[in-house]
Amino acid sequence: MASEMEMAGGGVEDAYGEDRATEEQLVTPWSFSVASGYTLLRDPRHNKGLAFSEAERDAHYLRGLLPPSIMSQELQEKKLMHNLRQYTVPLQRYIAMMDLQERNERLFYKLLIDNVEELLPVVYTPTVGEACQKYGSIYRRPQGLYISLKDKGKILEVLKNWPERSIQVIVVTDGERILGLGDLGCQCLPITIDVGTNNEALLNDEFYIGLKQRRATGEEYHELLEEFMTAVKQNYGEKVLTQFEDFANHNAFDLLAKYSKSHLVFNDDIQGTASVVLAGLIAALKVVGGTLADHKYLFLGAGEAGTGIAELIALEMSKQTEIPIEECRKKVWLVDSRGLIVESRKESLQHFKQPWAHEHEPVKTLLEAVQAIKPTVLIGTSGVGRTFTKEVIEAMAEFNERPVIFSLSNPTSHSECTAEEAYTFTQGRAVFASGSPFDPVEYEGKTYFPGQSNNAYIFPGFGLGVVISGAIRVHDDMLLAASEALAEQVSEDNFAKGLIFPPFTNIRKISAHIAAKVAAKAYDLGLASRLPRPDDLVKYAESCMYTPAYRSYR
Repeated sequence: MASEMEMAGGGVEDAYGEDRATEEQLVTPWSFSVASGYTLLRDPRHNKGLAFSEAERDAHYLRGLLPPSIMSQELQEKKLMHNLRQYTVPLQRYIAMMDLQERNERLFYKLLIDNVEELLPVVYTPTVGEACQKYGSIYRRPQGLYISLKDKGKILEVLKNWPERSIQVIVVTDGERILGLGDLGCQCLPITIDVGTNNEALLNDEFYIGLKQRRATGEEYHELLEEFMTAVKQNYGEKVLTQFEDFANHNAFDLLAKYSKSHLVFNDDIQGTASVVLAGLIAALKVVGGTLADHKYLFLGAGEAGTGIAELIALEMSKQTEIPIEECRKKVWLVDSRGLIVESRKESLQHFKQPWAHEHEPVKTLLEAVQAIKPTVLIGTSGVGRTFTKEVIEAMAEFNERPVIFSLSNPTSHSECTAEEAYTFTQGRAVFASGSPFDPVEYEGKTYFPGQSNNAYIFPGFGLGVVISGAIRVHDDMLLAASEALAEQVSEDNFAKGLIFPPFTNIRKISAHIAAKVAAKAYDLGLASRLPRPDDLVKYAESCMYTPAYRSYR
């Protein structure tokens, strides 16, 4: 007979402790409310710097702790942008931004929101790649939560050490496949699960901040992940979204397949990348014509991103044509390090590559694959720079009036080709997008504006849609809804400039529309738990978004 504490209402065993997740728990002794004075100025969530009014300075014992000048948030922002622009090295800008986040959160986010196109390349790809590589050297204060093999059996206790109780989204990594940079160990993201590293440079680096041991694998690894996923549910409840980020192929697919049935989970590298690329393709069709099913797709790279994008293309194609997905997959071809993935290789392929093994004679190189398959769309997810050579791009231009070329690998040095190469080698006819940003390209008197296929278009809006609907699971149709919502945001003016993604300056509006479409799909599928359904989901999404303006203190 189970004890009362082990049972949920109706006599059903509460295996994850979800019914106790929202009960009042003892507050850790170092959790306290910031009230005033010196402590207030050192609390990044409440500090306003010189923006504290005269009344606030008196009420909160700040008199004398600040210079007498009072400066609005807007003036603070202007000053900081001026200072940031003085830095010539992108990593210095990154460090300055992180310093600001540790001092004044609201000013950090206002700076980012108001100057998103200028600052996103600093806090996101490509600069974040260098920051990850050098994180042990530039590390100042801990950001997020660190769970290591040393915490086995105590992960629930570790989660309870985090001061926030109302957690809606968790981003978690084990650091094995950061961008296209490989194993960076314990050096990224809000929750890092540190199981060691196989990176020799880090193991021998005296400044490395993670576990100095080889990566745990097999049962030891999966037991730690199982404990983590169970503790997340127990501490935060059924409806916390866990976003898997930068796990290596051999774990990413297995973790997504295992936990998507029992948890609210999303893999940004598999599903987020796929959703944003599909949006780019849907938009590109308005330029090149035809439907998804009218085109032929060739990928260089058959890992998480490549197979994830391929599957979502086939899924949308199947939805549009009502043709079985198995038939739709035959329009999509993948090349890995051993050449074209074909039926004769099927037995030796990893399970996630097998659906893409079609009947064809073996082909060793990408150029030969392009010449044999004659794709209309070429997509790079290989993580290897300059693999879309002049010969490959020219071959695409030979049999396509408007070749679609997506060079998606990050950071910029790992991009399969540059925007300039794509436009030059196709005489300006390419419809191009990349994973990292490229400057506009001048070619024969015309300016071309390359699109950036950036996951930041999708995951904030997708996460918001999941949260505002109270979704209990992620369904593939929600990803398709996100893609369609993003593609709808591309205007005729954007198309006239050659853009197939909307400008990032509108990212909050874009995210609200994506959130609304994702939430609507969750309601349609019966996966939403937040009832009643709001009448206007776009307005509701906007009302739930974070606003970084300073608050007045009494």
